[in-house]
Amino acid sequence: MARGGVGSRREIERWIAEGKLKLNGKTVQLGDRLQAGDTLQLNERRIDWEKFAEQATRVLIYHKPTGEVVTRRDPQGRPLIFSKLPELATARWIAVGRLDINTSGLLLVTNNGELANCLMHPSTQVEREYAVRILGAVPDAMLETLKQGVELDDGPAKFEHIFYTGGEGANRWYNVIVSEGRNRLVRRLWESQQVVVSRLMRVRYGPVVLPERLRTGAVYELNQKELALLFEFAGLDKKKALAAPLTHPMENKRIRIRKPL
Repeated sequence: MARGGVGSRREIERWIAEGKLKLNGKTVQLGDRLQAGDTLQLNERRIDWEKFAEQATRVLIYHKPTGEVVTRRDPQGRPLIFSKLPELATARWIAVGRLDINTSGLLLVTNNGELANCLMHPSTQVEREYAVRILGAVPDAMLETLKQGVELDDGPAKFEHIFYTGGEGANRWYNVIVSEGRNRLVRRLWESQQVVVSRLMRVRYGPVVLPERLRTGAVYELNQKELALLFEFAGLDKKKALAAPLTHPMENKRIRIRKPL
């Protein structure tokens, strides 16, 4: 089910714990397996799960602007990133991690829940790289503190790498790398040193780099070669990525997939 994009692994495990899933009329237990011809129900509604299992994997890079939220519904009526993505004939898009409303840049989405889980799971420690704009110069001692680690309200955290990339006037730009996806981690690390982030943009997730020419609000779809490289990085069978052709190829722009630092 996760591989087909019916839901993330966490969502599916929660449905099982809450007794919302039934297999051939019986409440699903963790460890149950689907077989050809099985009947699966979610909240008493039948799921045509076999068509999900047959779909080809698709992965999009979305250049998220500030002001959009990474959720399917928002009580405040703010713009949703999922409303900006191409429609899927089956299943649904799953965001690989999140970006808060004030953060822009690279957001990966896929219809393959297994791939999404591998890229997000804390045990994989996939690197995320951000471009950060702050006001004023930062002493070397502070940069060293941020690399050594500080104590946040949810535990210790640090930047794996910090690179000064330039600036104009009072503004300074740094690229920073973290290997976990805790909420607002980059901002909170800087704020722990009384430094305010005025702009934050994700430029890399694992081996996938935001294409330079991909404009804000635009989408690029990984091709078969790029999918194979991403599956290899995630430790999944590359043949699964190439099992079927893309049914809705997007605009053909070049993307750089590279090994993490």
